[in-house]
Amino acid sequence: MVTLTLNGQELTLDADPAMPLLYAIRDIAQLTGTKFGCGMGLCGACTIHLDGQPIRACVTPVSAATNKHLTTIEGLATDGVLHPVQSAWIEHKVPQCGYCQSGQMMSAVALLKNNPNPNDDDINTAMQGNICRCGTYPRIRKAIKDAGKTMREHDKAVKS
Repeated sequence: MVTLTLNGQELTLDADPAMPLLYAIRDIAQLTGTKFGCGMGLCGACTIHLDGQPIRACVTPVSAATNKHLTTIEGLATDGVLHPVQSAWIEHKVPQCGYCQSGQMMSAVALLKNNPNPNDDDINTAMQGNICRCGTYPRIRKAIKDAGKTMREHDKAVKS
């Protein structure tokens, strides 16, 4: 048994500690928004957050998440309100086939947490581990910049 916190909910999973987190999340916890891509941590489709940091769930064992906080794409929205990155993804019609998008959004959220006003180079560097076979990179960059603007405006309004 492994205990972890997934999207704010403490879970005890009957999982082999060596099992990739991706399988535990999809097959045991039944959260299927995180995708299996390459199985080697190279494409980024399985990106989730472990204590706020983006990781590849396909190559991270369940044991690494014991008593840690995990966030998946299902955990980004709060109280039914989409995260600004999710809203920007919709507004800019980023997805084409959509397969990589949950991983793309998780990496984008991590980028904006550390850099709320990234330029193209910052975005390209942060997102280089997330591959989109449809080539929606220009829309991804626009959505990230727009989400960053929304987040900065929200923070400014909260502080005033």
